[in-house]
Amino acid sequence: MSDSNHTSTSFFLMGLPGLEAVHAWLSIPLCAMYVASLAGNSLILWVVRTEPSLHQPMYYFLSMLAVTDLGLSASTLPSMLPLYMLGSRVVAMDVCLAQLFFIHTFSIMESSVLLTMAFDRLVAISNPLRYGTILTSPRIASLGLAIVVRSVGLHIPAPIMLKKLPYCQNHQLSHSYCLHPDVMKLACADTHVNSAYGLFVVLSTLGVDSVLIVLSYGLILQTVLSIASRTERLKALNTCVSHICAVLLFYTPMIGLSMIHRFGKRASLCSRVLLSYLHFLTPPVLNPVVYTIKTKQIRLKMLRLFHSGEAGIRHTQDQ
Repeated sequence: MSDSNHTSTSFFLMGLPGLEAVHAWLSIPLCAMYVASLAGNSLILWVVRTEPSLHQPMYYFLSMLAVTDLGLSASTLPSMLPLYMLGSRVVAMDVCLAQLFFIHTFSIMESSVLLTMAFDRLVAISNPLRYGTILTSPRIASLGLAIVVRSVGLHIPAPIMLKKLPYCQNHQLSHSYCLHPDVMKLACADTHVNSAYGLFVVLSTLGVDSVLIVLSYGLILQTVLSIASRTERLKALNTCVSHICAVLLFYTPMIGLSMIHRFGKRASLCSRVLLSYLHFLTPPVLNPVVYTIKTKQIRLKMLRLFHSGEAGIRHTQDQ
């Protein structure tokens, strides 16, 4: 296929199958989710930046999580909202390839940040006296840089390899955003190399990260059970609740989607799309809520912010 044909190739996005008549109404909760994600994660970043008591490794990692959540939301937004609000289903090839690059990159970043947060909890519980000397600011910065280099470097080949493939008549995607396996299936050429590359990326990132997170919590549990005081055990475990919730929010839909693709051949397309939405859309919305509820310092800072805002409004009204 010539370069001109490549550049003119477009793909067609899909919303929730069977609910096309109410897509305009579905755009309302989707918009609400994006606004909640933007507000919640931006507020987390602002609180950590302005509160000196939160200038600690745990909250630096939380800031990284907020940044990746913002990136993940910004990656899916450009195609989902036009589809549901305006019925715009066509996406140019170059735009589609750019979108899948950012979606997969930020998804791997999120997994990597969750792994570093598990390591943070392991150090804090297993070796609290050396916590500050192990997780210094330069090391945290190095971890952040490694996360970015790893995520970006692994996904640079994806759009380049897909760009070189010829595509058949059917350009219908299965989601309302572009994903590597979805675009790859539309190629009318041998895609074994692309498939092997995709499997390698998934196993070396999400697979390795999930195993290391489980191992970290195995070591954390071993340390906690060795603590004599029941109160101290509960206190130590309570510091992990927010992170465990974030891990479950990220990995549970992904595992469910993987199981359906491999074993649930009779599962409806709608259920696959919904699980995909849960994987990409809910963590950016719920992570700030979970950390606000479970982290006392962030909760108090936000309460002070809202109280000062209410006091300012009352003062203006009294005048």
